[in-house]
Amino acid sequence: MTIDRSTLVVAATRAEARYVPADTRLLITGIGKVRAATALTRALAGDGDVPVRQVVNVGTAGALHDHHAGLYLPSVVVEHDISATELRAMGYPVVDRWEMAGGDGTVLASGDTFVADPGRRATLAAIADLVDMEGCAVAHVSAEFGVPCRMVKVVSDSADEGALDWPSLVDAAARQLGEWLTTAEW
Repeated sequence: MTIDRSTLVVAATRAEARYVPADTRLLITGIGKVRAATALTRALAGDGDVPVRQVVNVGTAGALHDHHAGLYLPSVVVEHDISATELRAMGYPVVDRWEMAGGDGTVLASGDTFVADPGRRATLAAIADLVDMEGCAVAHVSAEFGVPCRMVKVVSDSADEGALDWPSLVDAAARQLGEWLTTAEW
């Protein structure tokens, strides 16, 4: 299946995008919110040959609950490492939650912290199902540009001390992402 050139597939690392079909319009951002936001802003503001009409963020995620495994299409992305409540109380409107069309009901918590601590995992599990490091930046920039955004995340680890093995786990997740891209209904 060929993905329409107006769809921009966004991944943080080449490892996560390893099995993205070769003819896909692909952006590798780098790890973290700042890198993702910067790279996607440049891509959406640029004068590409075909305007971007949809962003699809593919990548790995940590499971915040033991029963989560496999591929997910989050319905909600929340930014977990910003003091949104406090900033709003001081009069600064802060968006820290984005709704994703076509999701499966899961909630993705996103922030610059690589979650490998059981205590942090438990705190995040109270608000989300999965955790990553770029989703909220991709959702935010897409919303700012008025471009629809979808998230596709494969659980690579349990967001605990085992997460430090991520480099050895990413290939299996990348295969699932590549398979989803070739079989998904667009």
